[in-house]
Amino acid sequence: MRLLLLCLLGLPLLAQPRKLLVVSIDGLDHRYLQDRDALKLRIPNLRKLIAGGSYSGGLTGVVPTNTWPSHTTLVTGVRAAEHGILDNNIRTSTGSERYWYMHYLKVPTLWQAVKKAGGTSAAITWPVTVGDGIDYNLPEYFQGRAGGSMDLKSIEEKATPGLVAAIAGEFPSFATQWMDDRTRALGTIYILKHHQPNLTLLHFVDHDAVAHEMGPFSREALAALEYTDELLGQILAHLPQRTAVAVVADHGFELVTREFNVTGFLSKAQLPVAGTESRGGYLSTNHAAVAAALVQAGREGGSCVGREIPRTEIEQFLPGTPEAARFFEPAAGCYFVRGKADGALVAPLSREPGHEPGHHGHWPTRYRAAYVEWGPGVAKATLPAMDMREVAGRWAAILGIPWPVVK
Repeated sequence: MRLLLLCLLGLPLLAQPRKLLVVSIDGLDHRYLQDRDALKLRIPNLRKLIAGGSYSGGLTGVVPTNTWPSHTTLVTGVRAAEHGILDNNIRTSTGSERYWYMHYLKVPTLWQAVKKAGGTSAAITWPVTVGDGIDYNLPEYFQGRAGGSMDLKSIEEKATPGLVAAIAGEFPSFATQWMDDRTRALGTIYILKHHQPNLTLLHFVDHDAVAHEMGPFSREALAALEYTDELLGQILAHLPQRTAVAVVADHGFELVTREFNVTGFLSKAQLPVAGTESRGGYLSTNHAAVAAALVQAGREGGSCVGREIPRTEIEQFLPGTPEAARFFEPAAGCYFVRGKADGALVAPLSREPGHEPGHHGHWPTRYRAAYVEWGPGVAKATLPAMDMREVAGRWAAILGIPWPVVK
């Protein structure tokens, strides 16, 4: 009736705005999708999106290639140093905790742009979302964790009031002790059915947890991805009209079989420890003597020291880094660790807690995160590899909202 009345009055018909569902599959290295046939992956829903949408050669991430800074880059379009989420954890006066809260953000986010344009947003265990500003919010917040599962009691304390109870009223099994990918999917379905937000941000976590513990591309990691695909299919069955879908990841993954003892290396060479920082997937040093020793170690077979990162890449990913700083990668299959001063320099992967066969946090050129777009207004196309910072602008264009946000 409204459309007929507008036509009779000669008024223009405004296009109905599109909605966007973002599905982040944590740790979905681009090679899972690129090599989906060789890996014999049974992922019919992801295959459907790839075949009918825009499939990218992957996303080159930001430093560090970890979950929280990467997810924040996806919704801000800037590097970690600019948006303020420098890693998964922040040191506080009482120790260390996650960057739980929105007040850590230094720049506007995509959900703020949606709100400014008059729309609504939802988030399901998306990092850095504790606070106000998201209409339907089940933030990533936990005091207890088991793999990719997070205790629902903690999430409910920070969630939109009444949302957990409402979801449990429709899906009684939602109110289990742990929020895992199954209940994340239930929460997403409920929000899509009853609230139809303009922007929905969903963070699936279970695949990442399995890839850490069992190794990327392992039988278990492949099975976890296939289960995630099943959940994705259930969500797609409840998409509101004119909803596009973006499937994205935060980082790639590497298999680690050996560890390089940075502390032992420096001690044996009688080099200073201060001024050399190991981040696991790369290290930096301000000492020319340390850099020279690492260069020499990299020339020796089996040392676990990989390439020295060129200055051009340092300026690309960490602009403003002092000229004296030198950066190094571990060799393939290796990871930098802080071991004992008198310990072995290179050793097989430790079986102690915290030493996992699956790792990320490497230099961004080491791997790429997966990326697919599908749905209304999305062309069927093969896209080149992209910078992760481009994604927020693409999502704003799908939503038809101004970007970047002007404070």
